[in-house]
Amino acid sequence: MRRATPTARASVIMTAFMTLVLAGTGCVQQNKYDDTVMASRSLKEQLVASERNAATVRANLEEVRGQLTEAKATNADLREQVLAINSDFTEQADKYDELLRRVSQIDFGPLPVELEMALDHLAAAYPDLLSFDADHGLLRFSSDFSFDLGSAQLRADAESTIVTLADILNSEDAFSFELRLIGHTDNVPVERPSTLRRHPSNVHLSVHRAISVRDSLVAAGVEPARIQVAGYGEFRPIVLNGPKGAAENRRVELVMVPRQPEVASRRAAQVDVEQPVIEEPMK
Repeated sequence: MRRATPTARASVIMTAFMTLVLAGTGCVQQNKYDDTVMASRSLKEQLVASERNAATVRANLEEVRGQLTEAKATNADLREQVLAINSDFTEQADKYDELLRRVSQIDFGPLPVELEMALDHLAAAYPDLLSFDADHGLLRFSSDFSFDLGSAQLRADAESTIVTLADILNSEDAFSFELRLIGHTDNVPVERPSTLRRHPSNVHLSVHRAISVRDSLVAAGVEPARIQVAGYGEFRPIVLNGPKGAAENRRVELVMVPRQPEVASRRAAQVDVEQPVIEEPMK
């Protein structure tokens, strides 16, 4: 066998070395390629997920926009309702003020100065309980200080004040006036069972409170025939009711109206008839 020459051996060794180098280089390139493919796939998956998230966000945004549009429409409707309520309340308040003006000024005229001063002083002495409207000749009892919640029973301090009021109403300046007691409530409905048994509605409660003031005045010496009672419940507010009503609307009003001459004459005749007849003993 012929022995390979040194040159041939070197050539073989070089060939083997290059083969190994190329083989190693090929493995490195394959790994980089695989890594690149995997990275590309990951990026594609992330892109798909991002597009899905973007689609969800767009859908949510459209839903929010729809809700916002609906809310704006609802808000506009509510504003119109509030404006209508305010307009109606203003109209009712104007009608009520006009009614008071007609009752106290046109039909009946102003109160005598001495009587007006006496009522004004009484209201000033009990500012929490009473207020006096001299322009309308109107005395107001605050229900919050005159009655307990849901009750038509007068409080003790209100009873004592009515005794003083009775003295004024029995004075010479006031005796020619009839008295109209009108009860009012706010718009909070009667709900407690114990209250409902006595006062089935706000109208009942307002009338019953007016009756309590009337009974107290009569007990203090005011002539029953001079007094008329009524109740409007929540239907004659003087301020706008809130979620819990309004204290100003819970009241009993006293309006003084001049007696008609024929009424006074009939009353005088009735008093004469009611006098006992005393016969002279037979001799």
